[in-house]
Amino acid sequence: MNKRRKNLCSPIRRCDRRKSRCCSSSSLFPFDKFREECGVFGVYNHPEAANLTYLGLYALQHRGQEGAGICSSDGRQMYIEKAMGLVADIFSEKRLKKLPGFAAIGHNRYSTAGSSVLKNVQPIVANFALGSLALAHNGNLVNANDLRVSLEEEGAIFQSTSDSEVIVHLIAHSKGETFHERIVQALQEVSGAYSLLILRPNELVAVRDPYGVRPLCLGEVDGAFVVASETCALDLISAKYVRDIEPGEMVVINEHGMTSYRAVVSQRRAFCIFEFIYFSRPDSYIFGGQNVNGIRKEFGRQLARESGVEADLVIPVPDSGVPAAIGYSEESGIPFDFGLIRNHYVGRTFIEPKQSIRHFGVKIKLNPVRKLIEGKRIVVIDDSIVRGTTSKKIVKMIRENGGAKEVHLRISSPPTIMPCFYGIDTPTRQELIAASHDVEEIRKYVTADSLAYLNIEGLMRIVPDSGDYCTACFDNVYPISFPGEHLEQLEFFFR
Repeated sequence: MNKRRKNLCSPIRRCDRRKSRCCSSSSLFPFDKFREECGVFGVYNHPEAANLTYLGLYALQHRGQEGAGICSSDGRQMYIEKAMGLVADIFSEKRLKKLPGFAAIGHNRYSTAGSSVLKNVQPIVANFALGSLALAHNGNLVNANDLRVSLEEEGAIFQSTSDSEVIVHLIAHSKGETFHERIVQALQEVSGAYSLLILRPNELVAVRDPYGVRPLCLGEVDGAFVVASETCALDLISAKYVRDIEPGEMVVINEHGMTSYRAVVSQRRAFCIFEFIYFSRPDSYIFGGQNVNGIRKEFGRQLARESGVEADLVIPVPDSGVPAAIGYSEESGIPFDFGLIRNHYVGRTFIEPKQSIRHFGVKIKLNPVRKLIEGKRIVVIDDSIVRGTTSKKIVKMIRENGGAKEVHLRISSPPTIMPCFYGIDTPTRQELIAASHDVEEIRKYVTADSLAYLNIEGLMRIVPDSGDYCTACFDNVYPISFPGEHLEQLEFFFR
């Protein structure tokens, strides 16, 4: 075993959970939702590479909103522009002109590993013995801290706290004769989830971890190759979807065309099930060309079959609950309408009023349509419950402000009982309400007349090749082992 890969434990499986009344009272702004770490986009052999990358990142904005960056190459020199904020706010026409060249990679960031500061915004650019490179990473390395300590002992100096920089140092420290050999050797040392784009002056490399946890696809436009986290980014630039980058595959794109290598042996697949439930855009096709919107509608249909209730109207929690709500309505025969209206123009800062304005954190984003729901029995569809605080306020708002007679909450995924270590910004297990409360206790907490989740068996009947997914957040079976440091998030229930 490599000396850097130490202190790995076997996956934990479910045991008896200790009851707790621990519920988070954290801020309700932004929404009480899981967050994906980031999105990546790259293009090679196009005269407007940076502009296409800008558009690709714009389409992938839902995958990260804390910061964004683009690195381009003209074959001789590499150029980098990055900042905190949204893509459209960062990349003005003037700034894009500072990114010449025929190749570029870009990155949208949420911070799951490393703090939310400019030094952690990607792409990471570095110079080493074989030249310069830029790296963009979607995912999370579970053994990054161990590797970082070992690399620092060997003299490595880190410029950020991001786990992604570990990969750069591993490539630089590798003894491989060629750049591609160095990438392979580096990836044999890391453990976790990664969809990587690596740009060199005359080359673009795309790699996906052997489990395929995060999506990564290949496209083509005007003779140029494009790589993106989701197909919706290809659509915006009128690129043709070619195929997914396979788990464990390394694709090298340069002046000689495209070459595929098996970089890491794939033992099994472990696609993130939450890409279907929440993260990916509904118009994307992921994990072998499956349409996200269609899968979510089927989740809603299955939910109606499992937990139907007499009601007058089905409404979604926008926007993520919409496809499942449509499916629930179609299967149950209960009419569908938008009983909650979302304000899409909420910024990151606001003047918070006094406590006299109840449920302000939710009201700033959602408002019930009283005329639609007053006096009616309402089925509310959402994709998940994390802490339960937002669900509670939504139910109360529908009842008190909307005048609903009954509020029945239906969730188009199973109860989330475990945190994720593979690139999702999840709370600690203590903060996950389903980890310490049963369904009836959660129902009482959110004050719904009834509550039901989609059963995990029903969920897996909907997705193709059901054995190819990571469902650790639901069943506590982690496909990729992780170091003991992560046990700190779990030990609350394992004393």
